[in-house]
Amino acid sequence: MAAPQRILIQTTIPPVVDDWHVGRFSLLAQYLRGLRGEDGAALFEVVARDRASANDGADPVLVNMDESDFDQLWLFAVDVGDGLNAEECAAISRFRAAGGGLMVTRDHMDLGCCVCSLGGVGKAHHFHSTNPEPNPESWRPDDLETPSILWPNYHSGSNGDFQTIRAEGAPHPLLRDPDAPGGVLPFLPAHPHEGAVGAPPDEPSARVIATGVSQTTGVRFNLAVAFEREVGGAGAAVAQSTFHHFCDYNWDPRAGCPSFVSERPSDRILVDPRGRWSTERYVRNLATWLAR
Repeated sequence: MAAPQRILIQTTIPPVVDDWHVGRFSLLAQYLRGLRGEDGAALFEVVARDRASANDGADPVLVNMDESDFDQLWLFAVDVGDGLNAEECAAISRFRAAGGGLMVTRDHMDLGCCVCSLGGVGKAHHFHSTNPEPNPESWRPDDLETPSILWPNYHSGSNGDFQTIRAEGAPHPLLRDPDAPGGVLPFLPAHPHEGAVGAPPDEPSARVIATGVSQTTGVRFNLAVAFEREVGGAGAAVAQSTFHHFCDYNWDPRAGCPSFVSERPSDRILVDPRGRWSTERYVRNLATWLAR
């Protein structure tokens, strides 16, 4: 019997109650823990934690990520820009270089821009003040409902709704499902202001695998960038446009959200099971594909 893959679900903020702390990703952790192989054994062992600082200011787990026994790191950059320091970024980069799987996600504007210092996958994330999208035509608000949030802020729909996605190029293994129409997953959770990701031109293994469409402007934008595993080298990685694809509030809006979220949610994901089903399949594909 193979040992379960060890996944670390990690946020870049301390456990602040009125924020996107790791407890707001409990449905994700619960789903991964419940996945079983054909023999009935658990496929994944999941540790979920918020950022903690040692005496030198570094998180004791992240700063030693490359020496840990984790197989995958799912990093939720929910901070305002200072969630990772240089030592932690270096350790995470070494972790992937040694074969570890890495999923890095963020949100609108500059939320989570600390990930720009990560090797490879960090360059796939575009922000307002750091590493903006290469096309200046994109430097304008897309979500017009919340004017305090600047670009990038792609409006894929309300929290609690789900969006129709399009596979780019040959459907990637992350998007495959033999039970879905055409064998490709059709939906991911929606969010009023998603961030921006793109395939870095100097990363030959990276490509955009899925896109969505703005409900405000009709602009098509990137949802996920996949970095293929290198034989005998770096592990697989994914850059995701928003952490809202994974959080409780977007899987079940009854779970609640921080007080600073002002947009009215939808209940579509509660009344139409296709959205949650497609999202969970994507998560299963992601955990399987990132495995060492």
